[in-house]
Amino acid sequence: MASTSYADVYKYTDENGVIHFTDIPHANAKKIKTVKRENKTSDKNYESIINKAADKYRIDPMLIKAIIAAESNFNARAVSKKGAMGLMQLMPSTAVAMGVLNPFNPEENIEGGIRYLKHLLEKFDGDLNLALAAYNAGPTNVKKYGNVPPIKETQNYIKKVYSFYKGSKRIPQPSKHRTVIYKIVLKDGTILFTNSGFYRKKPSRL
Repeated sequence: MASTSYADVYKYTDENGVIHFTDIPHANAKKIKTVKRENKTSDKNYESIINKAADKYRIDPMLIKAIIAAESNFNARAVSKKGAMGLMQLMPSTAVAMGVLNPFNPEENIEGGIRYLKHLLEKFDGDLNLALAAYNAGPTNVKKYGNVPPIKETQNYIKKVYSFYKGSKRIPQPSKHRTVIYKIVLKDGTILFTNSGFYRKKPSRL
């Protein structure tokens, strides 16, 4: 069984450079698209989602599993200190660029993450090291140095992905731990998704 709904999604950047997504139109917001959503009652299977999207973009599904293991340890509700979200830890700007409206939806997140990885592989002529470096540190840093940036976190990230990909580390099973994500509607109608209790009064849990 599935129910279908439609929603207009708007985007705007505030005076601090923070990107916001909302279903409430206002003077500074730009409509992105009207979305048709089907809300199915059955749970998603990560492996089937990975295999389908990996086949679509012609990328080894084991590589995608390794990236997810390194990024979020298969926690679909993961949120980093920098604001990266979901299984493949998409930054808000990346999510928008890849057409991901709900980064905590495994299917959208994995599809967007794989599409972004494919874009980076094409950008760096199929060099996986550079694509992974760009996935972690951004393509601007890779272009700046002309190689893997001398950033400890990025260098360790590449090693971690390869350790999962080549089998020296066991890829974990999907995490049973659930990070609580709160949906907060601010006074101006902006919808905020966060795992922080800062705004928490009577939030809706996702």
